[in-house]
Amino acid sequence: MELQKKQFTFKGKTIEELKTLDVREFTKFLKSRQRRTVLRNFQEIEDFISRCNKKISNNKPIKTHKRDLVVVPKMVGMKIQVYNGHAFISSEITGEMLGHKFGEFAPTRARVKHGSAGVGATKGSKFKAKK
Repeated sequence: MELQKKQFTFKGKTIEELKTLDVREFTKFLKSRQRRTVLRNFQEIEDFISRCNKKISNNKPIKTHKRDLVVVPKMVGMKIQVYNGHAFISSEITGEMLGHKFGEFAPTRARVKHGSAGVGATKGSKFKAKK
Protein backbone atom coordinates (compact mmCIF):
# COMPACT_ATOMS: atom_id res chain seq x y z
CA MET A 1 0.00 0.00 0.00
CA GLU A 2 1.54 3.27 -1.14
CA LEU A 3 0.98 6.43 0.88
CA GLN A 4 0.45 9.55 -1.17
CA LYS A 5 1.42 12.96 0.14
CA LYS A 6 -1.66 15.13 0.43
CA GLN A 7 -1.53 18.04 -2.02
CA PHE A 8 -1.95 21.48 -0.47
CA THR A 9 -5.09 23.37 -1.41
CA PHE A 10 -6.29 26.83 -0.45
CA LYS A 11 -10.09 27.16 -0.39
CA GLY A 12 -10.33 24.20 -2.78
CA LYS A 13 -7.74 25.48 -5.30
CA THR A 14 -4.21 24.17 -5.83
CA ILE A 15 -1.19 26.48 -5.80
CA GLU A 16 -0.79 26.10 -9.58
CA GLU A 17 -4.39 27.20 -10.15
CA LEU A 18 -3.96 30.16 -7.79
CA LYS A 19 -0.71 31.28 -9.46
CA THR A 20 -2.59 31.78 -12.73
CA LEU A 21 -4.95 34.28 -11.04
CA ASP A 22 -4.41 38.02 -10.93
CA VAL A 23 -3.77 39.53 -7.48
CA ARG A 24 -7.25 41.10 -7.44
CA GLU A 25 -8.89 37.84 -8.55
CA PHE A 26 -7.16 36.03 -5.68
CA THR A 27 -8.85 38.36 -3.16
CA LYS A 28 -12.12 36.45 -3.68
CA PHE A 29 -10.57 33.61 -1.66
CA LEU A 30 -9.40 35.78 1.26
CA LYS A 31 -11.17 36.85 4.44
CA SER A 32 -12.53 40.39 4.54
CA ARG A 33 -9.65 42.11 6.41
CA GLN A 34 -6.98 40.65 4.11
CA ARG A 35 -9.18 41.30 1.06
CA ARG A 36 -9.47 45.01 1.90
CA THR A 37 -5.74 45.28 2.53
CA VAL A 38 -4.85 43.62 -0.78
CA LEU A 39 -7.35 45.66 -2.78
CA ARG A 40 -5.93 48.88 -1.29
CA ASN A 41 -2.31 47.88 -1.92
CA PHE A 42 -2.50 45.62 -5.00
CA GLN A 43 -0.23 47.93 -7.00
CA GLU A 44 2.41 47.81 -4.25
CA ILE A 45 2.17 43.99 -4.10
CA GLU A 46 2.56 43.68 -7.88
CA ASP A 47 5.59 46.02 -7.81
CA PHE A 48 7.14 43.90 -5.04
CA ILE A 49 6.63 40.69 -7.06
CA SER A 50 8.18 42.21 -10.20
CA ARG A 51 11.21 43.47 -8.21
CA CYS A 52 11.56 40.03 -6.61
CA ASN A 53 11.58 38.32 -10.00
CA LYS A 54 14.48 40.57 -11.09
CA LYS A 55 16.46 39.82 -7.92
CA ILE A 56 15.82 36.06 -8.19
CA SER A 57 17.35 36.11 -11.68
CA ASN A 58 20.43 37.91 -10.22
CA ASN A 59 20.62 35.43 -7.29
CA LYS A 60 20.37 38.25 -4.73
CA PRO A 61 18.48 37.80 -1.45
CA ILE A 62 15.13 39.57 -1.31
CA LYS A 63 15.26 41.95 1.67
CA THR A 64 12.32 44.10 2.65
CA HIS A 65 11.08 46.39 5.39
CA LYS A 66 7.46 46.00 4.26
CA ARG A 67 5.90 44.01 7.09
CA ASP A 68 2.32 44.84 6.03
CA LEU A 69 2.29 43.15 2.61
CA VAL A 70 -0.10 40.20 2.32
CA VAL A 71 1.30 36.94 0.92
CA VAL A 72 -0.23 36.09 -2.49
CA PRO A 73 0.23 32.90 -4.57
CA LYS A 74 2.87 34.37 -6.91
CA MET A 75 5.17 34.72 -3.87
CA VAL A 76 5.03 31.02 -2.94
CA GLY A 77 8.50 29.48 -3.13
CA MET A 78 10.38 32.78 -2.72
CA LYS A 79 12.96 33.22 -0.01
CA ILE A 80 12.58 36.62 1.57
CA GLN A 81 14.18 38.43 4.49
CA VAL A 82 11.88 40.67 6.52
CA TYR A 83 13.28 43.38 8.81
CA ASN A 84 12.14 43.14 12.43
CA GLY A 85 13.69 46.41 13.63
CA HIS A 86 17.00 44.80 14.53
CA ALA A 87 17.92 42.26 11.84
CA PHE A 88 16.56 40.63 8.71
CA ILE A 89 14.71 37.39 9.49
CA SER A 90 14.86 34.87 6.66
CA SER A 91 11.84 32.76 5.71
CA GLU A 92 10.61 30.80 2.73
CA ILE A 93 7.06 31.48 1.57
CA THR A 94 4.85 28.35 1.61
CA GLY A 95 1.21 27.75 0.75
CA GLU A 96 0.16 27.87 4.40
CA MET A 97 1.28 31.52 4.55
CA LEU A 98 -1.28 32.72 1.96
CA GLY A 99 -3.35 35.60 3.30
CA HIS A 100 -0.93 36.36 6.17
CA LYS A 101 1.31 39.42 6.40
CA PHE A 102 5.12 39.37 6.22
CA GLY A 103 5.39 40.82 9.72
CA GLU A 104 3.85 37.69 11.23
CA PHE A 105 6.96 35.71 10.26
CA ALA A 106 9.52 38.14 11.70
CA PRO A 107 8.74 38.72 15.39
CA THR A 108 9.91 42.08 16.73
CA ARG A 109 10.25 41.00 20.35
CA ALA A 110 12.55 38.28 21.59
CA ARG A 111 11.37 35.59 23.98
CA VAL A 112 11.93 36.45 27.64
CA LYS A 113 14.73 34.39 29.12
CA HIS A 114 14.53 34.56 32.89
CA GLY A 115 17.83 34.11 34.64
CA SER A 116 18.69 34.14 38.31
CA ALA A 117 17.71 37.16 40.38
CA GLY A 118 20.27 39.90 40.87
CA VAL A 119 21.65 41.08 44.21
CA GLY A 120 18.92 42.91 46.13
CA ALA A 121 16.12 41.62 43.90
CA THR A 122 14.77 39.33 46.63
CA LYS A 123 14.91 39.46 50.41
CA GLY A 124 17.35 36.57 50.66
CA SER A 125 19.73 37.87 48.03
CA LYS A 126 20.75 40.85 50.21
CA PHE A 127 22.86 38.55 52.34
CA LYS A 128 24.56 36.75 49.45
CA ALA A 129 28.30 37.14 49.29
CA LYS A 130 29.27 39.68 46.66
CA LYS A 131 31.97 38.36 44.36
